[in-house]
Amino acid sequence: MNANPAVVEEIRSLSRQMVRAWGFMGGAFAGTDLSPSSVHALIEIEKGGVTARDLGGLLRLEKSSVSRLLRKLVALGDVAETTGETDGRVKMLSLTAEGRARVAAIHAFARRQVTGALGRLGEGEDRAVLEGLRLYSAALQGRSDSGSAPIEIVAGYRPGLIARITEMHALYYAREHGLGARFESLVSGGLAEFCGRLDSPCNGIWTLQQGGNIVGSLAIDGEDMGADIAHLRWFIVSDGVRGGGAGKQLLDTALAFADQRGVRETHLSTFAGLNAARHLYESRGFVLAEQHVGTHWGKELLEQSFIRRRK
Repeated sequence: MNANPAVVEEIRSLSRQMVRAWGFMGGAFAGTDLSPSSVHALIEIEKGGVTARDLGGLLRLEKSSVSRLLRKLVALGDVAETTGETDGRVKMLSLTAEGRARVAAIHAFARRQVTGALGRLGEGEDRAVLEGLRLYSAALQGRSDSGSAPIEIVAGYRPGLIARITEMHALYYAREHGLGARFESLVSGGLAEFCGRLDSPCNGIWTLQQGGNIVGSLAIDGEDMGADIAHLRWFIVSDGVRGGGAGKQLLDTALAFADQRGVRETHLSTFAGLNAARHLYESRGFVLAEQHVGTHWGKELLEQSFIRRRK
């Protein structure tokens, strides 16, 4: 696509305004006295499993710059370095208690900033902002998220799966339904426990993958609800993929697995208000079996249970 010169100049102008608003030009950044690169480093280290070399690639910094940055964060007491288990030359990075507290404050500041800005927009404009930023960020990184990359369903575990599926759930349900730490901890803890049981033939997990990235997930747990019952869990599809039919294919794949196992019933737990998902479930034979007001997910919701019985 040939870019309109007027659009190019407008985007450049808006980008400069955002850089100034975010504090990149000096002064306090993200509510701290740290540099932007230090703040970004702390956020990446928080995710776990990060080395100094990894950090350089993530932040696009030279080795010497990463070394100076880490020396400062270690001296401040925010970051700890430990020797890698398999290679003594590798230093694994982690946050100290002080570092975790600082990152929590950074996240809180950023959420207030974003929430305040979005609160000044009209109905539905937050989605436009999200989609525009997603597309522009991908383009700046030299890739296209316009849907040209094929989507495939991949069975089984892959490194990073637990973190990615948890992140997708946490971000979507926080944005759409105001769920927070309780919900995210339930997802991450349950998913981690389940992945330790994937060697059982009655359990399975599938992901939608596009360009090497996980953009959807669904699992069948054949153990946690007792014999002859399959539990459908962690069904989610990312914004850029939703509505294109990939979610239906993912659900059909999981249900085919359950049917092949010959289970008597397939159960799922959800809550009222997820109308598109409910329509999809009902189109595949699920029936609402029970609903009640509860706080299992971290806030008061009309919790629902659906059952699909073998024909």
